[in-house]
Amino acid sequence: MNETIYYNSPIGVLQLKNEAENIAEISFVNTIRKSKIDEASIKFILPTSPVIKKCIAQLDDYFSGKNLQFNLPIMQAGTAFQQTVWAALHHIPQGKTLSYLQLSKNIGNTKAIRAVGAANGKNNIVIIVPCHRVIGSNGTLVGYGGDLWRKQWLLAHEAKYCNGVQMLF
Repeated sequence: MNETIYYNSPIGVLQLKNEAENIAEISFVNTIRKSKIDEASIKFILPTSPVIKKCIAQLDDYFSGKNLQFNLPIMQAGTAFQQTVWAALHHIPQGKTLSYLQLSKNIGNTKAIRAVGAANGKNNIVIIVPCHRVIGSNGTLVGYGGDLWRKQWLLAHEAKYCNGVQMLF
């Protein structure tokens, strides 16, 4: 059973969707990339899907700092190249960052830096597929569909619980 549920996180409302037993989307409701939805009109209901229930429990653990790792079946449509980039994102440890250039090197194509950035921007499963951990080559925060302030928050949150420090940008 496919379901759409809203989750109230410390950095805004997330829309969670599943397809069968896989998480298919986690996105911020109010971002530049998404159409604006009046958060006051959202009805928060309890999920019926087991995978959505598990996702909510793991998001609760993530935001509380109890556990920053996710163990969920995910599925998002994309080209073979996009799938390669999204898979590579899972290899960036919590509390760490990687540049778009280094990510393109990691997938074996240094000339694909712009394509890596575009694939990162097409990621529909935020936080779990950690596109927020990719930064500019000069160490600056760039390119996040969930707005840069959320990227900064997520990186600082992970650094706090992984490294005992908060990152400043």
